[in-house]
Amino acid sequence: MLLWILIPVLILTLLVGLALLEGALRRNPRGGYEAGALFLFGRTYARLVHNLRVRGGDRIPAEREPGPLIVVCNHTAGLDPVVVQCPCPFYIRWMMAEDMRAPQLEWFWTWWGIFFVDRAKRTPGGFKSAIRHLRAGGVVGIFPEGAIERPPRQLLPFLPGLGVLIKKSHARVLCVTIDGTPQYDPAWASLWHTSQTVVHFRELIDYAESDLGPAEIVEDLERRFAIWTNWPRNEDMESLVPDPDRVIPYGGLKAE
Repeated sequence: MLLWILIPVLILTLLVGLALLEGALRRNPRGGYEAGALFLFGRTYARLVHNLRVRGGDRIPAEREPGPLIVVCNHTAGLDPVVVQCPCPFYIRWMMAEDMRAPQLEWFWTWWGIFFVDRAKRTPGGFKSAIRHLRAGGVVGIFPEGAIERPPRQLLPFLPGLGVLIKKSHARVLCVTIDGTPQYDPAWASLWHTSQTVVHFRELIDYAESDLGPAEIVEDLERRFAIWTNWPRNEDMESLVPDPDRVIPYGGLKAE
C-alpha cells in the first residue's frame, strides 16, 4: 500500500523538478535551452570557484533588452566577461582584441557574437558592427583600458575609441568595477584558479544630452573609475600593447 502512495509522489516530484529545470533553463538573457544551460553553468561556476559577490545590483537595468547600452569595465583578468555577465538579465556582446582570439574557441566567439578589434591596424569592422548592434537596441561590453591591468590594482589609460562609440551610438553607459580576480599569465589562466571576486555596478550614465565630446567623455569616465577604485594610473602602455605607436584605437574612426 505504501508503495502505491510513494510512486505517484515520486513521479509528481520528478515532473515538478523537470518543470522547474525547464523554467530555469529558459529564463536566460538569450533564450533557448542551449544558452540556458551555459548561463546556469556560468553562474554556478562563478559562485563556487570565484565566490562571486555582486554589489550595486540595484543599478543593473532589469529589462531583458535595456539597450542601447554600453557596459564599461576595468580589465583585471580573462575571467572578467563571465563574472560581469552572470548577474545581468540581458545579453552582453563583448568587444575583444583580435590578438586574444584563440582559434580553438572560434565556435564560441561566433556563437556569442564577439566583436573583434585589431589593436594594431586600421580595420574598423568590429567597431562598426558594434555601433550597428547598439543602434538596433543591443548591449555591448567593453574594456577601455585595451589590456589587462599589470601590475594589478592600477588603472591603464582609457582608449579614445570609447568616447567615439558612446557619441555615435547615443547609448547609456553602465559602469562596472572588478576586483579580486586571479592574477595569472596568460590571462585565460584566471578561469581555472579560485578567487574572491567582487563585481560592483557603479552608475548608469546617459551622455546623450551632454555637451561633452568623445575625448571629454573618456576623461570623465577615467576620473570616475579612479575615484571608485582609488587605484593609481599606470601610463606604461608600451609593455602591455604590441607596437603602441601603431595602435589605432577601434579602427581610428572619428566621431560624427
